[in-house]
Amino acid sequence: MSRYTGPSWKQSRRLGFSLTGTGKELARRNYVPGQHGPNNRSKLSEYGLQLAEKQKLRFSYGLGEKQFRNLFVQATKVKGGTLGFNFMVLLERRLDNVVYRMGIGSSRAESRQIVNHGHITVNGKCVDIPSYQVKPGDVIAVKENKKDNTLFKELRGAKIVMPKWVEFDTEALTGKIIDNPKREDIDLNINEQLIIELYSK
Repeated sequence: MSRYTGPSWKQSRRLGFSLTGTGKELARRNYVPGQHGPNNRSKLSEYGLQLAEKQKLRFSYGLGEKQFRNLFVQATKVKGGTLGFNFMVLLERRLDNVVYRMGIGSSRAESRQIVNHGHITVNGKCVDIPSYQVKPGDVIAVKENKKDNTLFKELRGAKIVMPKWVEFDTEALTGKIIDNPKREDIDLNINEQLIIELYSK
């Protein structure tokens, strides 16, 4: 299955979860899309709840089903920590997500495009693969010949709120992975245990 490219607001309303992180789509119409949406009182089954939780996480990071499942399988091979936590860490350590967390891109979709277009370097080397897994100590920077791009000029001197496990200098347009993310650093209201139960069937 290819990555969903339709309206994010419609998906947010269907899942009852703000994929944009602003909550605007749910504040406007807090019911599922469709002509029967306002009167829909159906309850989800156990499977439905597990599937909805998986879709919330998958759409939040903008991954296709195959890529999402492969990352879950990769998480099962990580030593230490719980499976759910390891899975969340692998999602957070994707390069496109790190670019988003550092404030270089205003959304994960924009950050993915920035990486795809070759604007980002990791340890001095250009990396254009959004799924690239960063690790503590890696230096993430805007490519030298791209720093005059209008998008990056607007970053100069900006005050960016970012999680503790990353840092980014808005003047030098260079950042660093300080540590692996902790569960409290991941601000998504997701019950990863439901996703584990779904994939364990």
